[in-house]
Amino acid sequence: MLFHSSLRKEMSRTFGATVVLLATIVITMLLIRTLNLATRGSVNPTEIIVVLGYTFLVHAPTILTLSLFISIVATLSRMYRDSEMVIWFSAGQGLGSFVKPLFRFVWPMLLMIAAFALFGRPWANQQQNVLRDRFEHRNDLERVAPGQFQESAGGNRVFFIDKDSIDGKSAGEVFIAANERGKETITTARAGVIDSVAGDRFLMLSRGQRLERSLENPGTKISEFEQYGVLMDEKAEQANLVIPVRTMASVDLIRGRTSAQLGELSFRLGIALAAVNFVLIALVVSGTNPRVGRNGNLLQSLLTFVVYSNLVTLGSSRIASGTSSFLAFTLALHGGVLVASLAMLAKLHWNWTVVGSLRSRRRPALANRVET
Repeated sequence: MLFHSSLRKEMSRTFGATVVLLATIVITMLLIRTLNLATRGSVNPTEIIVVLGYTFLVHAPTILTLSLFISIVATLSRMYRDSEMVIWFSAGQGLGSFVKPLFRFVWPMLLMIAAFALFGRPWANQQQNVLRDRFEHRNDLERVAPGQFQESAGGNRVFFIDKDSIDGKSAGEVFIAANERGKETITTARAGVIDSVAGDRFLMLSRGQRLERSLENPGTKISEFEQYGVLMDEKAEQANLVIPVRTMASVDLIRGRTSAQLGELSFRLGIALAAVNFVLIALVVSGTNPRVGRNGNLLQSLLTFVVYSNLVTLGSSRIASGTSSFLAFTLALHGGVLVASLAMLAKLHWNWTVVGSLRSRRRPALANRVET
């Protein structure tokens, strides 16, 4: 009882500190990235905190898995360094005896990681796409801010207004530079009002001037107008109905059976299965060479985490491209890592060595010769 409680108590403290540290680092990096997207016009500046929250949910399984892995390695490495492991081994607690208290401690985190990977991650990706699409498909006037030049959604027009009204439906001192249908046009007006005609939205300009130049023929056409309508949004424009696989529910991925869907399903299941294997890997890595010190075990464990995680990503891409089979790759990678971890754990628990195995085989043979 003392063995289990002391181990879980120390790992809980280490896990909590590691989660806070990694979450702070990831949030800082994601905040810088989100602010960069906002300055480029890919994210609504008023929704930065919401986008940051959804992005953090996408990376939450990886953060929890790495925190769990580091906390186990750090705790066991500290016990090796302070000779506590020698005391437990002397009391009859082998390295395999740590498996039960470890899984009693980590099973809530494993369930949380699986829930985030299978349900939270696709939901967060879906909400990110909704925010991004809503911001990208807003009409051109909604993109314009007073005193700033703003490019249209199609990239073929540039708008500028000196000021706008409170309701956002009228503007003053309008400037529009466009490149459409082989012509370059510059339109200026004293005022503009948004109006709907047969379901299409127009910017009705008043008291302005229009310069038009053909890209093929020389010459410039200048005209003045009292009222001129500029088409802003066509009702015929439809959003892309293709649903990205990373936003699909896990149940839909199982039903779909396409290569891209199986690749995404392999990645989500791979996160959950890798979290289980990382518990055993941490136990093995911590006990391989206790004299290398805590930093050496941490570096070795981080390298193992990076390699395993990259293999999961590589496998999902190969499955998505149809190069590898979903079932074969899952069994080969995660099943192979599980078998190798259990074999290494048994070797360390029973202190198996090649020389010891050869000696144990020679002793019966020598005893038989002596008897004969």
